[in-house]
Amino acid sequence: MDTVVAPSSCSCSSDDQRADEVKHPLDPLTAAEIRAVIEIVRKDPQYGADFLFETIELLEPAKAIVRRYRSGEQINRTARVNLFQIRQDGIWRLTVSLTEQKILTSSYLPSAKPMIQLEQFTAIEDAVRAAPEFIAACKKRGIEDMSLVCIDPWSAGNFDIPGEDGRYLAHVFAWVRLRQNDNLYAHPIGGLNAVVDIKTYEIIRVDDHEIIPLPKAEVNYEAEFIKNPRTPYKPLNIVQPEGVSFKLDGHRLEWDRWSVLVGFNSREGLTLHDISYDGRPIAHRASLVEMVVPYGTTEKGHFRKNVFDIGEYGIGKLANSLKLGCDCLGAIAYLDAHLATMDGKVVTIENAICIHEEDAGLLWKHWDFRSNNVESRRARRLVVSCIATVANYEYGLFWYFHTDGSIQFELKATGIINTAACEPGHPGKYGREVAPGVVGHIHQHIFCARLDMNIDGDENSVVELNTKADPWGPDNAYGNGFYEEETVLKTELGACRQVNPATHRAWKIINPNRKNWVGTPTGYKLEASHPVTPFIHPESPSGRRSTFIKNQLWVTAFDPEERYPAGDHMNHSDGTGGVSDFVKKNRNIENTDIVLWHVFGLHHQVRPEDFPVQPCIFTGFKLMPSGFFDRNPGIDLAPDTNAASCHAHAAE
Repeated sequence: MDTVVAPSSCSCSSDDQRADEVKHPLDPLTAAEIRAVIEIVRKDPQYGADFLFETIELLEPAKAIVRRYRSGEQINRTARVNLFQIRQDGIWRLTVSLTEQKILTSSYLPSAKPMIQLEQFTAIEDAVRAAPEFIAACKKRGIEDMSLVCIDPWSAGNFDIPGEDGRYLAHVFAWVRLRQNDNLYAHPIGGLNAVVDIKTYEIIRVDDHEIIPLPKAEVNYEAEFIKNPRTPYKPLNIVQPEGVSFKLDGHRLEWDRWSVLVGFNSREGLTLHDISYDGRPIAHRASLVEMVVPYGTTEKGHFRKNVFDIGEYGIGKLANSLKLGCDCLGAIAYLDAHLATMDGKVVTIENAICIHEEDAGLLWKHWDFRSNNVESRRARRLVVSCIATVANYEYGLFWYFHTDGSIQFELKATGIINTAACEPGHPGKYGREVAPGVVGHIHQHIFCARLDMNIDGDENSVVELNTKADPWGPDNAYGNGFYEEETVLKTELGACRQVNPATHRAWKIINPNRKNWVGTPTGYKLEASHPVTPFIHPESPSGRRSTFIKNQLWVTAFDPEERYPAGDHMNHSDGTGGVSDFVKKNRNIENTDIVLWHVFGLHHQVRPEDFPVQPCIFTGFKLMPSGFFDRNPGIDLAPDTNAASCHAHAAE
């Protein structure tokens, strides 16, 4: 078994917590299970060595099975397996029983294309660098040493370009280093692209659009290049002298009154399951299931930049091995991730998931000026996170469980912006110059979270909240009347909704069969705080493939096979098979088992401060209790004073 350990600039040690034993039906596949799945498939005469593995993941058992399970009982384990070949198009989808040691089902999708695999990145780069036509184009630009040329393989999309139809392709962009470890993204090779058949690594076309002067200014970020580092901060240590307040048993995580099972797979990366508070269910499953990054430029080659980083690559395979004291501060527990390579090996990403506690500021406070009594409590949050690198960008996925009963998802985008060359001082209307001759184009990062809710049980409804003002008149004589109007969304087509800042629109997931002490349904409110207005035309090649982005909320009746908002197989997809098709069934979504699909993101107007490495920018959403509790759930926290706090004496 191979182990992936990402390079780090610091040397740290940790007491790792491993979870290789299956203790729950929703635990992700272990390394041994993945190896067993590979062996079962390889032994079947239909699927020999010429079949490659796109994905292997747990086939999650039905909800009823999960809820009947009791600790120590036998667990039947089944895997989903996607296979592909070099010599034949399509994807073979299997279900494999680990319990029975056999393939249960198989189907063939002749037009589907597999995700671009991590192992293919280097092979694509090597193929392009060795292509005579590409070498000649580089020489025209004064580039002689092809070992310094760097190629990023972008998914090619579906643009009906002659010679590309039906092929498994990457459309690449190129940069060059001026020396070892130099930041390649400071030196884009302008006007030069290539299209590669990923199966054969044949260069089917080199597009030499135009020659733009190669930017030569070095804009580096690695420590060795920083000549005058600032004075370091004095140490700020996060210390828990009595240990952590959470408990990790395998993949089951318990903290305060929260309980959640932590999962992972090669496509979505971090997944959360069976989320409950004080034994009361809130969500059966929650994860980030898709992201699309449309770029705004129509310029040569760049119009194709519309990549689905989850559906076309799989961010689980691109997860980092996190480092104690660098990526994660404090008292940390880690979980490894086990994945399959395309040629049937097992790879382990050590410390792929980070778990820790953080102080979250003031929770509540009140001073009674009559009695001069003061009561205050500090908040804390449990953090479950992972970070994935997709070529130039890093995406940090952070789930927070708060003392006040809320669940928050925060995505942190960092890494290096995708750069292109321009005439110095003339970046064009679609971008901004971030260094002389280097432009970053305007773009968006649009994400979709799939939230399989079960507030106090599976029978849930969604209520839309809009704030309205009374007309100024006799019944509103002073013009100050406004109120919140609630509307139950009853069908899937009726629940295709967009945010409305004019009415402070929000949505509440309720259980109409469970009431709190004031007689209203228990529920959680979805705070859609980061909506994005898409600017790609819905009928454009990219728009047809990303129809999920037109609404910030979709609600569907639960179906375990409806998993991805843009479709199961995104590479060269045609735009069918996603949530916009699911809702055409127009099923009932009132008082039943439902799934929310929340779309949010970042509208990235690039600035010089985003280069050479972009400071984290943030997006996300929050699920806040709204009638789920009878009162503030943090009211029973015991008074506490932090003995480690002291006066700073900063003026001394």
